[in-house]
Amino acid sequence: MAHDTQRLPAENAILEAWHDNAAAWVHAIHQHGIASRRTTDRAIVDTVLDCGPERVLDIGCGEGWLLRALAAEDIACTGIDAVPELIEAAREKCVNPNVELKVCAYEDLADAEFDEPFDMAVCNFSLLGEDSVDDALAGAARAVVPGGLLIIQTLHPLTACGDRPYIDGWRSASGACLGSGFQDDAPWYFRTLGRWLELVNSGDWRLATVEEPLDDNHYLPASLILIAIRQPTDDDPEL
Repeated sequence: MAHDTQRLPAENAILEAWHDNAAAWVHAIHQHGIASRRTTDRAIVDTVLDCGPERVLDIGCGEGWLLRALAAEDIACTGIDAVPELIEAAREKCVNPNVELKVCAYEDLADAEFDEPFDMAVCNFSLLGEDSVDDALAGAARAVVPGGLLIIQTLHPLTACGDRPYIDGWRSASGACLGSGFQDDAPWYFRTLGRWLELVNSGDWRLATVEEPLDDNHYLPASLILIAIRQPTDDDPEL
C-alpha cells in the first residue's frame, strides 16, 4: 500500500513512543493504573464474547491482557504487535496453549502467514496512526474469513477532541494521563465520528453496529466500539 511520505515520520514516532514506553505500559496494565479501563476492558470482552468467535486475531495486542481473557473462555487467539518488548511481555504472561504471538507491523499484516483464517479480528485502542490504520484494516480483511467480524474499540471522538477543532489530524498526547513513567508527546491521529464510520464501512468491510460504552462516573462515552462484517470478494479461496 502506498504511503504519503510526509506522514511517515509521525507513524514512526508512534512506534518509537511505544518502544520507549513499553515497560511503563506493562506496569500500568498489571497495576490497573488506568481508571477508564475498568469500563473499556469490560466493554471489549463482553462485545467479543457476545459474538461467539472461535478464532480471534488481536491486532496491536500489547502485553496480551485481552488474549489471556479470551483464551480463558476457550477461544483460540493470535496476537500481533510491532513492538518486540510488548510481545516479549505477552509471552511471559500468556501461558495458555490457546494463545499464539507474533511480532508483526501493520504494513506486513496482509502478507503474514497464519495456520488458519480467523472469524474475528479485534483492534482494542490500537489504531493510533493514519496510513497504518488503513494497513491494519486491509490486513485484517486478508486474515478474516468472509462473514467474519472486525471489532474496533477506540477513543470516542466527542470526548477525545477536547477543546481542539473537531477535524481529522495529527495530535500530541501527554503520557501524564496514563500514570507515572510515561514520556510525553506521543503522536496520534484524531478522526471524527463520521470519518471512523466511513473508514470502517469501506474496502472489504461493512459497518454493522456502533456502540458507545458509558463512563460509570460521568455518564459520557468512555469509548467508541465499531463492529464490521467482512464481505466476500472474488479473490477469496473456496472454503
